[in-house]
Amino acid sequence: MIYLYLALFLLVLAILFFRQSSAQRKEAGLPGGRIIYSDTRGWGKVEKPLFYTALGLTGKPDYLVQQNGKIIPVEVKSGRAPEAPYDSHIYQLAAYCLLVEKTYKVRPPYGIIHYENRDFAIDYTRELEESLIDLLADMKHDEYKKDVPRSHEQAGRCAKCGFKRVCDQSLA
Repeated sequence: MIYLYLALFLLVLAILFFRQSSAQRKEAGLPGGRIIYSDTRGWGKVEKPLFYTALGLTGKPDYLVQQNGKIIPVEVKSGRAPEAPYDSHIYQLAAYCLLVEKTYKVRPPYGIIHYENRDFAIDYTRELEESLIDLLADMKHDEYKKDVPRSHEQAGRCAKCGFKRVCDQSLA
């Protein structure tokens, strides 16, 4: 009889752990599959950044999920979702897709941007990849300019910027 109670106890415990795991996965915006990379301290050691030498591109996606032979990058954003993801978030995710392709030799079909209240699946198309590479080339070109104009009109972004004290275009 004691074995029956022990078996029931272990079954209930397993169900509780499974529910907790499912809740954590849902909260993080993760699709089904195996987590192969995590840049969040809550899941264990932080992984090394991904790097693509040809473009000098480095990045640390929040998660990489392996699913049916595909690798899906997941970027978690704090705060509520906008109507559509910001371009900067899309390009950040596209950079992670490119890094995954170059690191793991598997092209992600899409990536996920997870906001507090909504997820966006962003297709990693050839057009998005080309647009990302063009943007990176423009940024590299601007790196050597002495005067690069501010690229936004949001005072909140300036208020949090580490260069606001020396910036002659600061909005804050």
